[in-house]
Amino acid sequence: MESQSTGASERASVREVGMKLEVVVVSVSDVDRAKEFYGTLGWRLDADRVAEDFRLIQFTPPGSGCSIQFGSNITSAQPGSAQGLLLIVSDIEAARDELVSRGVKVSEVFHCATGFMCRVRDGDGSFQRVSGLAPDHLSYGSYVSFSDPDGNGWVFQEVTSRLPGRLDPGLSSFAAAGDLASALRRAAAAHGEHERRIGQADANWPDWYAEYMVAEQAGAELPTLSPDRRCAPIRTWGSGGSTHVPLALVTSRSRRRAASARSAPGGGRRLDKLGHRPDRQARFIMVRGTFSSAAATARSWRQRSLLSTAAAQPPPLS
Repeated sequence: MESQSTGASERASVREVGMKLEVVVVSVSDVDRAKEFYGTLGWRLDADRVAEDFRLIQFTPPGSGCSIQFGSNITSAQPGSAQGLLLIVSDIEAARDELVSRGVKVSEVFHCATGFMCRVRDGDGSFQRVSGLAPDHLSYGSYVSFSDPDGNGWVFQEVTSRLPGRLDPGLSSFAAAGDLASALRRAAAAHGEHERRIGQADANWPDWYAEYMVAEQAGAELPTLSPDRRCAPIRTWGSGGSTHVPLALVTSRSRRRAASARSAPGGGRRLDKLGHRPDRQARFIMVRGTFSSAAATARSWRQRSLLSTAAAQPPPLS
């Protein structure tokens, strides 16, 4: 019994050790051709090491903590055998457009008729793919697929809000300024719904933005949710009251409003409440990287807003 107890204790301590996936090895038949392809994707080349009996190349996708390696004599797997390699993006249409602009052959945006296994391959039943974004543009539901020259299969999956428990709720981080800018736009669209619900302008919007973005990333309850977590209260104009509508409808409306703003003249450069572009705000805030709370995110937002406002003021008279 003592031996079993000791073993359980040791296993518990092992579970507490951080284990970060660092590298995935893919097999290719032509190393130079593969190197050119992954370079075309815009991935960072970390290494190209040659020895007498092997060659190893490492690339890292933008914003990823995990890299890929390929080369000669580094794996016994058949070239092209890696399938369903997931790349998480915050805006799948923008990610697809980026690859198309680089001359990469990619699929149309699709979702699964049922479940999620169509991301691996197209087929019947659970593997059937349907063209277009997922209904209500739900997180985890939209995909784009492409392959390298050997047939190793990659899949973009759009994730805008994580499932509960998938992230440490005490930390919020964004891998790239583009991801943060997309989160700001979603928060802005949702905040518009919030102001409609309360029937007035919200002067404390930095805190609301921050709370929304932190909750969305952690998969926690969003500020717009009513206590039952299924409906959002929306003010009914002219009635003096409010009504509850499905959250999916609110999300869909917010998505359409954000999409309309992106397609309007000026594209993705829609101005926020102080007249600053979310892209610029995101680049500034990214220097702080990880925030321990929504309040910390709001402080960074306010600092950025104050600095931007001060920079726009005319110089003092001498």
